[in-house]
Amino acid sequence: MLALLRISSSTAAPTYGSAVRIHARSFGHSRVANIALPFPLAKSINGSRADGKVLRMLMFGKPGAGKGTLSTRLVQKYEILSLSTGDLLRQHIAEGTEVGRMAEGIVASGGLLPDEVMLKVVTTKLDALHNKHWILDGFPRTLGQGKLLDNHLRQRTSPLSLIVNLDVADEIILSRISDRWVHLPSGRVYNLSYNPPKVPGHDDETGEPLTKRPDDNPETFARRLDKFYASTSPLLSYYSNQPTRNTKVVSIAGNTSDEIWPQLDGLIRTSFPNLKERPETREQRRRSSLSDAVLARTTEKGIPSSDSWFRKS
Repeated sequence: MLALLRISSSTAAPTYGSAVRIHARSFGHSRVANIALPFPLAKSINGSRADGKVLRMLMFGKPGAGKGTLSTRLVQKYEILSLSTGDLLRQHIAEGTEVGRMAEGIVASGGLLPDEVMLKVVTTKLDALHNKHWILDGFPRTLGQGKLLDNHLRQRTSPLSLIVNLDVADEIILSRISDRWVHLPSGRVYNLSYNPPKVPGHDDETGEPLTKRPDDNPETFARRLDKFYASTSPLLSYYSNQPTRNTKVVSIAGNTSDEIWPQLDGLIRTSFPNLKERPETREQRRRSSLSDAVLARTTEKGIPSSDSWFRKS
């Protein structure tokens, strides 16, 4: 039975317990020519590449929980590839691949892509990243998709190693969405409560006006939340109850991305010690440490800080 690890910003250390049943509200503080892969899971796989040392990660969370923000922080700090289902689909269509042509025809006719087609869109990329660290965004969204992906990865001895659920209270997200403004051309997101723009109503970098997303309202949020509980809770329950020790399922609680980030970062560092930081991240930390050391030395010797050299009397 998989252990379910729950991390909360209010606790000093994470605690472990046996896998739990996940009900619809348990996280609420919240066809194609090709043959589909079979649903039954393969047996647990052992080996150097299935021992959790390679990050193969899914992140779940309610709409507005901060998945995009936290994924971006991970990719900026560590040598991790972020794979967006939407981007992969557009790339297949643009390059005219077999699955791209198949998907383009379905989309053009107004149809929904079958799970087997979406699986091919994703796995053609994942299969080329066997020993790379990655985070997959946008897939799976349903229990059926989750089983298909799980089975495919296990057949290739590269099972998922980490699944994270962001546990943010419904009322916190609703407040966050109400205060959210976006710069549509760039996708930059601002929040009047904790990340306001420097000039009210305008993007920090371009000065262009900010707008509200059409679906940033309580009614739409309630519908999206119901959809999340209906589709994602069964997925989390499925992953939490798989008889393998290769995949860690973790729930991280917090009110903001800044609260959740230290917990997520610590989890990544302890679970995947071989994961390298990007060179620019190490250099930034080195410069910061060097600046702190210089400041400490000058303070000890009674030398005023450089800020005071330019201070007007």
